[in-house]
Amino acid sequence: MKKKGIGVKFITQGAVIAALYVVLVIIFDYWSFGPVQFRVAEALTILPYFTPAAIPGLFIGCIIANLLGGAVIWDVIFGSIATLIGAVGTYLLRKYKWCAPIPPILANTIIVPFVLKYAYGSDGVFALMFVTVGFGEVIVCGVIGMILLFALNKHKRIFE
Repeated sequence: MKKKGIGVKFITQGAVIAALYVVLVIIFDYWSFGPVQFRVAEALTILPYFTPAAIPGLFIGCIIANLLGGAVIWDVIFGSIATLIGAVGTYLLRKYKWCAPIPPILANTIIVPFVLKYAYGSDGVFALMFVTVGFGEVIVCGVIGMILLFALNKHKRIFE
């Protein structure tokens, strides 16, 4: 009888996803930080639709990317928690393909403006931050993420 648990494949998938997240944040550095965020790496938050290994991978990748990007500690903590909440939500809604991007969109739209306001003291209209972050998340997770989901869906057995 085979024991269920965290195996080499799970750890490897999570590590690859974390690395991809970090690389995408570094490549698109200019768009990844600030009050108008267009963090391309967040498109990867649809990956829990295919594998639970994406959950720790995305969380760790976000922590590393935020540290490398020079984020303040509150951004590292709460920004990464927003990505974690989104990833867990995507995993929980995996039976409903079209709902996959909703949790990361909501988590980041709600949490990130508070981080920008209180961790960075960002000036500007607080309500506008919800709009700009939300808009970026809709484009990245809702559009790019769903394109990625449908492209990977043809090869979903590689995640099994």
